[in-house]
Amino acid sequence: MEIILLVVGTTQVGYAKDGIADFGKRLNHYTRFRLESVRDRAAQKAFMKPGDLLVLLDERGQHLKSVEFAERLQKWMNSGPKRLVFAVGDDLVRVLFAEQLYRAFSILRNEPYHHEG
Repeated sequence: MEIILLVVGTTQVGYAKDGIADFGKRLNHYTRFRLESVRDRAAQKAFMKPGDLLVLLDERGQHLKSVEFAERLQKWMNSGPKRLVFAVGDDLVRVLFAEQLYRAFSILRNEPYHHEG
C-alpha cells in the first residue's frame, strides 16, 4: 500500500518544503509515502483510481487526538486500499499532517516519538 498526500498547488514556503521532505523520509521507513501536487480540485478528482481510499482533510471535519488518528489510520490500512490518499490544501497544514502521520505510525509501532515534547 502507498500513502499519498495530495495537494492543490505547489508548496511555496521553504520551511514547509523542508518539513514535508523530512517527515516524508521518516515515513518511508514505515510505508511508501509521497507528496503529489495537482493544479486544481478537478485534477484531484482525476488523480483518483479504483481501489483508492480518499480522506479529505478539512478544518470543519472531525478532530482526532493522536492515538485516535493512529487507530483510524490502522483501520483504513486494514480495509485494503491500493493507495490511501489524503487531500489537503494549505501549505502549513501539509507539514502538520505529515508530522501527524509520522506520529501515528510511531504510536502503532509503540515507538517513543509520540511521547516526546
